[in-house]
Amino acid sequence: MSSASFIDVSVPGKETSPGISVRGTGLPEGTGYALDNAAAQAGDRFAALRHIFDGGTIRHLEERGVASGWDCLEVGGGGGSIAEWLSERVGPSGRVVVTDINTRFLEALHHPNLEVRQHNIVTDPLPEAAFDLIHARLVLMHLPERDAVLARLVTALKPGGWLLDEEFDVLSLHADPDLSRSEALLNTSFAVNRVLADLRFGRLLFGRLRALGLADVGAEARLSMLTGQSVGASLVRSNYDQLRDAMIEGGHITAEQFAQDVKRLDDPDFMTLSPTLWAAWGRRPKSLNQTSVASEQLLGGG
Repeated sequence: MSSASFIDVSVPGKETSPGISVRGTGLPEGTGYALDNAAAQAGDRFAALRHIFDGGTIRHLEERGVASGWDCLEVGGGGGSIAEWLSERVGPSGRVVVTDINTRFLEALHHPNLEVRQHNIVTDPLPEAAFDLIHARLVLMHLPERDAVLARLVTALKPGGWLLDEEFDVLSLHADPDLSRSEALLNTSFAVNRVLADLRFGRLLFGRLRALGLADVGAEARLSMLTGQSVGASLVRSNYDQLRDAMIEGGHITAEQFAQDVKRLDDPDFMTLSPTLWAAWGRRPKSLNQTSVASEQLLGGG
């Protein structure tokens, strides 16, 4: 067990989100992250994410060998379901630190080996060589500083420790009505893409982890057909509702188009392709210098 811990540098009553650049998106200045946990839709979004993606995430974690006694970091813990699974997996001799900018959905987690920490992954300190496993899901793609954050996460791994990151690739494969007339393209989905950050980051993860000098790098993609009245439709609706004002005020979609698309999500005959979720993983080599040099080169420092 590592004794390393975070330094709490948060200001009581004030949260600064490491969110996307808001210039030109329609998002009010200062709001930062487009899908803020403070929004009313966050609970529904986390429930849908848990239902759709937790099974695959847990499989990847099991394949990385997460075991009793491990020190684990969950970045952007959201609803807390993966942090709770990790807590049970590592047992009383292990430790899980789960972080988020807004921890309101994590406060209900009460396990002796689990620490909830309000933390900005872009600017707040991280201990070095402290974790056997670091996991993030659908966090880094929203951050302009994503490459720097990825390098920071690598340095926080113990020698031999695993990094597992899961991010969307929205652009490489999408619904194609020319191929299948039943598949639908929604105007609102294109509008959502215009207010989010790196829409292909998931596809780039394998190369990024290799460039950082990690060993045993691998990647896997998964997607599904999303139908009306499904849990997937609920996730899409939550994102649409949360970003509605930003999309309309930014001129990316009209109120009428938005209403039509939301209505289609209730149609049992509706179908479209989900975004592709890439999972990529790699292990920090036993030699710490190898990843340090690679991190500097990726960020332009060598």
